[in-house]
Amino acid sequence: MSKTRILLVDDHAIVRLGLMTLLNDQPDMEVVGEANDAGEAVKAVEKLQPEVVLMDIRLPGEGGIEAARQICSKYPNSRVVMLTSFADDELVVRAIRAGVVGYVLKQVGNEELIRAIRAAARGEAVLDPSTTARLLTRVRQAERKAEEDAFSDLTDREMDVLIHLARGKTNAEIGRSLNLSEKTVGNYVGNMFGKLGLKNRIELAAYAYEHHLFERFGHKE
Repeated sequence: MSKTRILLVDDHAIVRLGLMTLLNDQPDMEVVGEANDAGEAVKAVEKLQPEVVLMDIRLPGEGGIEAARQICSKYPNSRVVMLTSFADDELVVRAIRAGVVGYVLKQVGNEELIRAIRAAARGEAVLDPSTTARLLTRVRQAERKAEEDAFSDLTDREMDVLIHLARGKTNAEIGRSLNLSEKTVGNYVGNMFGKLGLKNRIELAAYAYEHHLFERFGHKE
């Protein structure tokens, strides 16, 4: 049976020793190296080419996230799992953006940690369940705010015009519906191009649908 090659990165020797004992006891795992700071970690990955890097997020030097970013960028076959005592949502987001495939709290049991490493070796993403729940809530909140902000720069009249435009009406038809001149409607449309950074009516209509215009303002006529 081929074994998953693992690099341990932690600035506490006693932590590395405990992890090494646990992981080397698994029939499908082998700790091939250790590092105690960010710089050593990147060099060790280059030399040892481990399948999994189990790394503390808080390291001396450039820090675990920067080390992870370099490793994930230069050595994509070495998958990074962050092991940390801190359930910090900001750090989780930064770590994910750096390319890590896993984020596990040090408080988890041995079996959970082993499962996380095996999942990482298979290329699967794994997060601590409580962290995942918080992140999902945060993502949903961000999505709701984005929806709320999508039309915040438009005036009420511009919104009226946009609703009709998104339904496929021409400027003349919109003008008749809203008791506006065709030129005035055109001015409103031009203003929306500038505010939303769009170039034409097709993009404007697509933006309206993408941000669920009719679900939120479809009652307007």
